Amino acid sequence: MKLRREMPGRWILLLLAGAGCTLGNQCTQAKDAPVDLEAARTRMVKTQLAGPGRRIEDDRVLNVMEEVPRHEFVPEAYRDKAYVDSPLPIGHGQTISQPYVVAFMTEALKPKATDKVLEIGTGSGYQAAVLSKLVKDVYTIEIVDPLAKRAKETLERLHYDNVHVRAGDGYKGWPEAAPFDAVIVTCAPDHVPQPLVDQLAEGGRMIIPVGREHGNQELYLLEKREGKVERRAVLPVRFVPMTGEARGKGKE
Repeated sequence: MKLRREMPGRWILLLLAGAGCTLGNQCTQAKDAPVDLEAARTRMVKTQLAGPGRRIEDDRVLNVMEEVPRHEFVPEAYRDKAYVDSPLPIGHGQTISQPYVVAFMTEALKPKATDKVLEIGTGSGYQAAVLSKLVKDVYTIEIVDPLAKRAKETLERLHYDNVHVRAGDGYKGWPEAAPFDAVIVTCAPDHVPQPLVDQLAEGGRMIIPVGREHGNQELYLLEKREGKVERRAVLPVRFVPMTGEARGKGKE
């Protein structure tokens, strides 16, 4: 793989759920008046995603971010904070990514209406819901069984009917549904899993955080051309680590 590096002007830090209530006031249930969630979602898009200094330019992504109800994908205790630009705990040591990062990763894939997308790390199902509005089908894998079950129930309840959820280890991908036009990984291995590269279609794109659990991580964008993969770093991040088989593999 040829490596190129692109450093953005804005650093994004994804906090681990284990640090959950080190999120301070943003992680505490509000005691004051109820939040107008619809207005908060519109404000999130205008100020956090499309405001001055932001990098989200695809109107399709902005429209979907304003449409998908993030509050439905977070625990009840944090719903009043659903549209703050912050990760939030969803249980089992996992988080829902901050809205900016969800939008950034979605835009980086350049999704098309005919695309079939693989997601590794379903979490609450929010990222899958966002993608489902932009592509034909989303196949998503979550290693934590209770999270996979909850995400499936939420997505079905909200009628995201083109999202297919599987509980299992995402390191090996979903071979029987491959190839995929795009792959998105929302947990960090210390190397790019080769099975995911193999399942990426010619001309496809993958966005994945790579790095050690307690060290530096980079969000990489990979593109597959004529059987070869070129990757470039696009954002410094910190995601929860990829578990399962990824833990037993060395660096590529």
